[in-house]
Amino acid sequence: MDSNGISDLYASIFSGTTGLIALVFYVLVAIGLWKVFSKAGYPGILAIIPIVNIVILVRIAGMSGWLALLYIIPIVGFVFGIIVAIKLGERFGKGGVFSFFLLFLFPYIGYLILGFGESRYSKA
Repeated sequence: MDSNGISDLYASIFSGTTGLIALVFYVLVAIGLWKVFSKAGYPGILAIIPIVNIVILVRIAGMSGWLALLYIIPIVGFVFGIIVAIKLGERFGKGGVFSFFLLFLFPYIGYLILGFGESRYSKA
């Protein structure tokens, strides 16, 4: 018997409708990232590896992969996520509004637009 309720929490998060919805959003992001990685010259398979995909995404945005460690720090990670989204959008020729809303707030839509759209990746 688990007295602290952790197993009940995991059971409620990863089962039923909530787990299915989370899985659908993860698959959408992975598909979009796969295409974004391919456009940027990286192997698409790296998009489905959880921590590696963040490091590669930061590198595609034009920063050192080591800076992905900033995501661990609570407030800094939030601000850094916005910076990465804006820099990633700039690399694909998108503006700041697109980057903030569709790459930071709704990445499951934004990565699909970048990956399957006509935007091209530019290194500089």
